[in-house]
Amino acid sequence: MNQSHDPGHEIGKKEKKSWNYDKELKRLQVELAHLQAWVKDSGMRVVIIFEGRDAAGKGGIIKRILEKVSPRVFRVVALPAPTEREKSQIYMQRYIAHLPAAGEIVIFDRSWYNRPGVDRIMGFCSEKKARRFLELAPRFEAAIVESGVLLLKYFLIVSEEEQERRFKKRIEDPLRQWKLSPMDVESYRRWWDYTQAYDEMLRMTDTEHAPWWVVPSDDKKRARVNCIAHILSSIPYERIAFKVPDLGKRQKRPNDYIEDQSPRHIVPDISRSARHGD
Repeated sequence: MNQSHDPGHEIGKKEKKSWNYDKELKRLQVELAHLQAWVKDSGMRVVIIFEGRDAAGKGGIIKRILEKVSPRVFRVVALPAPTEREKSQIYMQRYIAHLPAAGEIVIFDRSWYNRPGVDRIMGFCSEKKARRFLELAPRFEAAIVESGVLLLKYFLIVSEEEQERRFKKRIEDPLRQWKLSPMDVESYRRWWDYTQAYDEMLRMTDTEHAPWWVVPSDDKKRARVNCIAHILSSIPYERIAFKVPDLGKRQKRPNDYIEDQSPRHIVPDISRSARHGD
């Protein structure tokens, strides 16, 4: 990637108090648009995995990545609990079905790493199956990478104090209450069980071909820009020249066109009521 548009070349400025989050995010989102064009043009396949503590900010990062790009190129996979049929399948089977085709970037909002994490802690799988997963996962990911897929893995960390603050905010705010699940509450109570499980997971599945990148996220805004900048710097994309279309001339209204007079259901303009204090 040319230094002139290297998204990481200004990262050091983030340490200054004067850095502007909105300006930096916009700059990175412009680069995401360039990345999108290159992925589509080159047929590249990319997988980005987001794992981490509950309330660490995974959803916030994913939201900012997707904000200005096409869902036809950037696709999010956030699988619900497995069905009875899926439980009878090979564990990786339902994840394989969501891997990208040419010209796609697939973002896993949690992934196959549910097995050594929540599945293991909550007793949804046996200790033997969890340990077997940790042994096989590096080989599975090696096969993905060898097939030509670019695989990036991010683990978000948050302090006990900050996680508690965010949980309490979710409890108090009706717009955030949906974010607090029974599993979140259990993860709060069993902080150290999860700590031990995640420590082993990171240790056993951090490989040269698919390393884990840890994202400190007590400061959500810094976590977002740092993570997006790292994604951009990890993919050797190039800027694709935009082909400006010739819009031509709009056709003239036909002389014989008569505007349809049938009744239409128009959405009420509530702003007008608000302006008049109704």
